Amino acid sequence: MEASLWIDLSQRYLMTTYRRYPVVLVRGRGIRVWDADGKEYMDFGAGIAVCSLGHCHPRVVKAIQEQAATLLHVSNLYHIVPQIELSKLLVEHTFAQRVFFCNSGAEANEAAIKLARLYARRFMGDDRFEIIAMKGSFHGRTMMTMAATGQEKVRKGFDPLPPGFVHVPFGDLEALEKALTPKTCGIMLEVVQGEGGVVVPPGDYVQRVARICDREGLLLMVDEVQTGMGRLGTLLGHERFGVTPHIATLAKGLGGGVAIGALLAVEEVARAFEPGTHASTFGGNPLACAAGKAVVEVMIQPGFMEAVREKGRYFLEGLKALAISKAWVREVRGMGLMLAVELDRPSAPVIRALMDRGFLTIPSGDRVVRFLPPLVVEKDEIDCFLKALDEVLE
Repeated sequence: MEASLWIDLSQRYLMTTYRRYPVVLVRGRGIRVWDADGKEYMDFGAGIAVCSLGHCHPRVVKAIQEQAATLLHVSNLYHIVPQIELSKLLVEHTFAQRVFFCNSGAEANEAAIKLARLYARRFMGDDRFEIIAMKGSFHGRTMMTMAATGQEKVRKGFDPLPPGFVHVPFGDLEALEKALTPKTCGIMLEVVQGEGGVVVPPGDYVQRVARICDREGLLLMVDEVQTGMGRLGTLLGHERFGVTPHIATLAKGLGGGVAIGALLAVEEVARAFEPGTHASTFGGNPLACAAGKAVVEVMIQPGFMEAVREKGRYFLEGLKALAISKAWVREVRGMGLMLAVELDRPSAPVIRALMDRGFLTIPSGDRVVRFLPPLVVEKDEIDCFLKALDEVLE
């Protein structure tokens, strides 16, 4: 069926929660996808950082097929082998000592907030429940994670939101210090803000936030939903900044395209969760964990992260060289393969023009074009994209 007919059906039956482009994607392989009319695109959005190893990576597909033919779902009332295997891999290759699985980034952040409050109430004092979060942040669309999110456009219309969050400007240590009160139990941040415009923190900001948490006895909570799983060139993004959190959250790239989320924590904090305090029916199901295990096994191979960092540097240098002659590019920024250009005008025409040339990118606000290619992108593919972007910006 041709694309226009699929779009008509979509508009008839689906709720209008998305501004969708007039494209129906039906097949993918590596960094390429094809639409219902047969047009080929290079996907420099990767499903918003989800398809971390590209579309239909052979190892992920094989793991899903084998697991689907073996066991799709059992309750968390029983022990689940792929869940155990994936949690073991995550503990062995990150700061964490315990893992809780769920289905999305919002659920992972919801669980992180619950864990922080529960730990604070049990081990810090009855009145310790406030979390300092950052303006420009994005933590999800549940009521609690919207309350944690520092963007009014996300929160608008949903008041009253749950209390217990204070927002300060990202990168402003003085404002952070002033926001501390006897009620504060933790500080929550993305080490690079994604939905906020791919904002990289200044200087040693992240390290100093970690030192404030150590000094005040607060929980350092890192939202790694977008920066995790190799996106910044390390398995978890905070490793690039040399800090160790108490809590981190994962989703997006962890499943390579299959829905999964994870809450990671150190043993001391994780002990606040006891049977009955939190749960998820589908969280950690065999299929999602089999996919996640395959993704992690690829990413921990020698040289994989070094290659991501090298390609990230190459891409960033290419963007900066391109921007020199483009007066309406205000800034190029990012880290690893999480990059963006900020324009002095709306970004939508640039995104549409790139799409016409066969390249998919993602907006971040009204004036930022975000680039989140699969981590397996090659330099010659980056070159093709830079050439197209140069033509569009001209």
